[in-house]
Amino acid sequence: MIRIEDLWKTYREHVVLKGVSLEIREGETLVILGRSGSGKSVLLRQIIGIEKPDSGKIYIDDVELTSLKEEALYQKIHMMGMLFQSGALLDSLTVGENVAFYLKEHNHLSDQEMKEQVALALQMVGLEGIEEKMPSDLSGGMKKRAALARLIAYSPKILLYDEPTTGLDPITAMQINDLILKTQKELHATSIVVTHDLCSAFHIADRIALNHEGQILYITPKDEFPNIEDPRVQTFLQNAIPESYLKHAR
Repeated sequence: MIRIEDLWKTYREHVVLKGVSLEIREGETLVILGRSGSGKSVLLRQIIGIEKPDSGKIYIDDVELTSLKEEALYQKIHMMGMLFQSGALLDSLTVGENVAFYLKEHNHLSDQEMKEQVALALQMVGLEGIEEKMPSDLSGGMKKRAALARLIAYSPKILLYDEPTTGLDPITAMQINDLILKTQKELHATSIVVTHDLCSAFHIADRIALNHEGQILYITPKDEFPNIEDPRVQTFLQNAIPESYLKHAR
């Protein structure tokens, strides 16, 4: 469904993406692991069209995004939705208005239909009845869930997640992981998750890719990933999660 070929991105003199190439299969959850600053979030911004790469190509359903003009690009990427690391709720809008934001932009629904869809999305993430609250009234985990409800209400075909469990306690992080799996099942979507959280990666992934210094070193089914003998992979694994978890994963 998504194909990336030889993608490069530089900020001033700092080369962040160094010829990234990978394919994401329709209906799968691909987790891209990597250390902070390795270019994971930058890659998501290229895919969703927030930024343009310096060179390289991105294809969605065999349509090359990087060559499209603004209007054609907008029509193609409206099938995507992104959960930003901060949640990116609009502070001036209520939770209900935030969840309905994309619906108002892209769907022709009556006020009642929109209200029902928002309520259903919030119910799916365990936040029913908070439509009138403001984002400032919510905890960090609730903000992430409300932002996920916004994606669910919009029902995109492609879901992008930028560090979805960062800054959350372990229990809340696992709740977000379970919601990612639930959303994947409900929407029959294709998902790309960037994270450095290995516990999250092994919980939600179909396949795992390792981004090392702006390049994709490996991409494998998650059960095979711990067995890669490359020292760069093993160093990442050993510093990210306990050996007891690795033995369980193996």
